[in-house]
Amino acid sequence: MPEISKSGHNQIYSQPVTQIIRQRSSQRSYSGEPLSALHRTKIGVMLNKIGGGPFGNQMRFTLVSVHDNNPGKPVRLGTYGFINGATDFIIGAVRPAPNVYEDFGYLLEKIILHLTDWNLGTCWLGGTFAKGDFAEAIDLRPDEIIPAVTPVGLPATRRTLRDRIVRLAAGSVHRKTWTELFFDRTFTQPLTQQSAGEFTEALEMVRLAPSASNRQPWRILKTDDHFHFFLKRNKGYNAAFQADLQKVDLGIAICHFDLAVREIHLSGRWTRQNPELSLPEEWIYIASWEK
Repeated sequence: MPEISKSGHNQIYSQPVTQIIRQRSSQRSYSGEPLSALHRTKIGVMLNKIGGGPFGNQMRFTLVSVHDNNPGKPVRLGTYGFINGATDFIIGAVRPAPNVYEDFGYLLEKIILHLTDWNLGTCWLGGTFAKGDFAEAIDLRPDEIIPAVTPVGLPATRRTLRDRIVRLAAGSVHRKTWTELFFDRTFTQPLTQQSAGEFTEALEMVRLAPSASNRQPWRILKTDDHFHFFLKRNKGYNAAFQADLQKVDLGIAICHFDLAVREIHLSGRWTRQNPELSLPEEWIYIASWEK
């Protein structure tokens, strides 16, 4: 896995990424206006430059509009009523590979933070979209999977009633506490903000990361100069989905940590050196950040 730039400075956004993360929220109500030509151009350039994830997987992201001109093949992008007024979507497709879902989560969240930086609304959709519609829109190949998509557009001036109900039900405004997510040397000792020191803000960005059904399945163990990332499985959660959405969630968390440490000039590298610890039930080792 590649080493983080030793300069540590994150210059890919127009404002601090920590500010963008705090600003971002799931937007399910849109104005109904299609993206401007300028926005479509900017998004196209950004998608072409997004590169690979920290685990080295490449994937494709495509901007699709219901207004795309394709005679005889109208674009239908159904979201079962969960999204209202959106005309444009970014669709990601991957081929099965080790850690591909973590890379997917990392890259789509990086994209979503760009869109938030440009004052555009987004919303992670991992299950509530018509997979056949979206597969047809990007000519999905037989060996590809669409783990998730996001609408993108101008937010509506007021959220719909259903949007407000879904937002309340998802509990996305509530997050687990530090004592539930971060640990110091052992899995029984919570990591305090005082002990986290210069990494406090990066870990807080992880705590604020979005996740499917707001389950926040990541757990982090700090040992000396390492931060070990683990997945705490929710039993049976992925059974209804084609993709491993909880590993996608880990990719989102890794993205937030990675971008935040760059911003505060901390250099390090991602590794896959399993600390071989005795893990609590349902925990799976994912990766480590080494200072």
